[in-house]
Amino acid sequence: MNPFSLAASVLLLTAATALANPADPFTYLDNGTLRIGVDQSRGSAIGYFASSKDKRNLLNHHDEGRFIQQSYYGDPDGSVWSKTPWVYNPVQGGSYKGEDAKTLEFRNTDKDIYAKVEPLHWANAKACPEAIMQQQITLDGTVAKISMQLSYTGPTQKRNADQEMPAMFVDFALPHLMFERDGKLVKHAPKILGEDLQPEKIKYSGNWLAYVDDNHFGIGICTPGTKEAVTYRAEGKPGPSGSGCSYVAPVRKFRLTEGLVSEYHFYLTIGTLDEIRERFAKIPRKP
Repeated sequence: MNPFSLAASVLLLTAATALANPADPFTYLDNGTLRIGVDQSRGSAIGYFASSKDKRNLLNHHDEGRFIQQSYYGDPDGSVWSKTPWVYNPVQGGSYKGEDAKTLEFRNTDKDIYAKVEPLHWANAKACPEAIMQQQITLDGTVAKISMQLSYTGPTQKRNADQEMPAMFVDFALPHLMFERDGKLVKHAPKILGEDLQPEKIKYSGNWLAYVDDNHFGIGICTPGTKEAVTYRAEGKPGPSGSGCSYVAPVRKFRLTEGLVSEYHFYLTIGTLDEIRERFAKIPRKP
């Protein structure tokens, strides 16, 4: 069954859960091994990922842009971000001005989390009803599977852009970006983001990427069929809400065309580098 067809089912109320701990913005899915959380107030983007046992969140959610979330790019449109001319850019979490995207539908069945979201333009905070996003999360043992969908009804964009599949922001305390290239394991030190706001682009061939600490423990992401990524590190305090972060996004190049429906899925896991590689090796490489 197409996971997004589940949107038509009866939605379960989650307000009572959210009010039970107002200091905690996340709604969780936990299978006893992994614990993943989304922030309904910020486009239901993924801002929490930890093992159920220690509950150490390896992600960064410092602002509306720093989640594991959908983000797409189009043509220059006169918008400006941080004094830099920007482009059409619907983002699941919200805008850089701190305004939050709207969750239109939400369901947590304890077996999956589903959300339908109206994103905001990252630079000018305008609502983007022409770029409706959907997300479904399930947990299977040591691996989380996330399905994403964009339904775009706006005008066709001319720019053939690198689209994040998805954007992923993790704790600054995880500094080493690991991947495979031509059958060899690569340990990469991403560039520190400068005033030009331009990330570094890398190629990889092992179907996965991971950010790890000095002991080779961390978080891995696998987007089947993707061979390129953009990455950087932003200096600052570590921690889930810290100003520093480590970023990576598997990318594919395509245009936003009127009537486009883009669907993809990706996988997350937590563990040692050997565990991450072993688990992702079992995932089919086809997109």
